[in-house]
Amino acid sequence: MQAVFPKITSLLSRTTRSKPAQRPDPVPSSNPTALQLAQSEQHRSLSVAKRLFDLFLAAAALLILAPMLAALALAVRLAIGTPILFKQQRPGLRGRPFTIYKYRTMSNARDVAGGLLPDAERLGWFGTFLRSTSLDELPELINVLRGEMSIVGPRPLLMEYLPRYSAEQMRRHDVLPGITGLAQITGRNKASWPRKFELDVWYVDHRSMWLDLKIIAATVWKVLQRDGINLSHRLSSEPFTGNAEVTQSSALIKKPRVSAEAVRRKNA
Repeated sequence: MQAVFPKITSLLSRTTRSKPAQRPDPVPSSNPTALQLAQSEQHRSLSVAKRLFDLFLAAAALLILAPMLAALALAVRLAIGTPILFKQQRPGLRGRPFTIYKYRTMSNARDVAGGLLPDAERLGWFGTFLRSTSLDELPELINVLRGEMSIVGPRPLLMEYLPRYSAEQMRRHDVLPGITGLAQITGRNKASWPRKFELDVWYVDHRSMWLDLKIIAATVWKVLQRDGINLSHRLSSEPFTGNAEVTQSSALIKKPRVSAEAVRRKNA
């Protein structure tokens, strides 16, 4: 059994390695309208199957894990304080905002001036434990029941990231966000932002129920192995500040404007 999960992760890694995130090549057809209708129907059937699967798995997990969820809530209350749940607006399908639920992992510790301490100092040993084991993500099962998330899909990031995406990266919001995803089992916190987004878009283009099952199995193995977690920095990952090529393009656009203004002042 132990050899099964590494094989799954290795298979998924080989499948996505060195492949650009792009739409699958269209099948040649003399009737593109019929092809588009067939693809639309296939995606609709997949969405229905995923929704039924999500409802069943989320409801079963909440029932089976209810004692553990209650124990974790009590532990958060004693070790970190209230509120027990962390709530935040995140972008969902098509970028529409929804409220995500997680177990709280940071305290409200403040400095002498009354300001909150840096995140790394407010994330104590228990918060680190919750994040490294992904137990803080379990309340997201509520989001799955509400239809705001799926079990598998691109992770819902911050609202402030939306204007920083390229058009291709924005396609990660063409599907419901997930509790786990292809990027989470392929490097997890160690992967770079461009790599994560590439994997997210690859998933959007190649999603299937069989792929979801493989991702879930690989996720269990990764969490048990605590693989891909950067515990030395104690926080999940560096914030996404934008694409370098977009920043460089903006800088190049601004330079001619400054030069033109200087010329006008000189000729005045």
